[in-house]
Amino acid sequence: MLFDSHAHVNDKRYEDDQHEMIMRAFESGVELIMLPGASLESSLSGVELSKKYDFIYSAVGIHPHDTKNMDDMTLEMIKGLAKNSKVKAIGEIGLDYYYDFSPRDVQKKWFEEQLLLAKELNLPVIIHDRDAHQDVMDILTKVDAFETGVVMHCYSGSKELALEYVKKGAYISFAGPVTFKNARKAKEAAAVVPLDRLLIETDSPYLTPDPFRGKRNEPEYVKFVAMAIAGIRGISFDEVANITYDNAKRIFKIE
Repeated sequence: MLFDSHAHVNDKRYEDDQHEMIMRAFESGVELIMLPGASLESSLSGVELSKKYDFIYSAVGIHPHDTKNMDDMTLEMIKGLAKNSKVKAIGEIGLDYYYDFSPRDVQKKWFEEQLLLAKELNLPVIIHDRDAHQDVMDILTKVDAFETGVVMHCYSGSKELALEYVKKGAYISFAGPVTFKNARKAKEAAAVVPLDRLLIETDSPYLTPDPFRGKRNEPEYVKFVAMAIAGIRGISFDEVANITYDNAKRIFKIE
């Protein structure tokens, strides 16, 4: 049993074969998928898609790239979407200082506002953090987002920072980069995160793992992330699959 804890299966790259791609994943053992929102449009389409499949759940939120377009009405609309029974988290939200597509002060403002919304709704948050490690940690701590649950999606920080997050109760999710030969930091972090705080994901259609690197990613390929972590930890594939499946069901409160 596998749970792809982060897959954008409503992305335009799947418009020609979306159902086939989703069923390929299910038939290969991916029994649950979390579909995160990144904009108002993708949050809405994600909720609608999750209603069509029993095994797909959704998160709603505005990615840091899109916060430049955010206002109070956007936040209210996210709040309305979050009340759907298939919505299990607010995300993906956070900070991205690599691209800086939105001004940093704007990113911070709406990151904090969405964290407060998650607390109000008693939902966990799915965090995007690219080159903004200290500010992300500071804002999560200031709001005490850990009280309602934090998932560090596609973790890219140090093993020391991963353990800091774990101490606060966060879950650490690894994606395709943990399969890359040169991904030293991801492998080091994957080696030390306690098993009960570990998640796996594809971030489809991005970050395709070896051996399909360079091609479009799909939830079916989450098995390669599980295989890589099993190798790093010296445990079986089944153990990684079952533990991460149970962990994701727990953080997202899926019965």
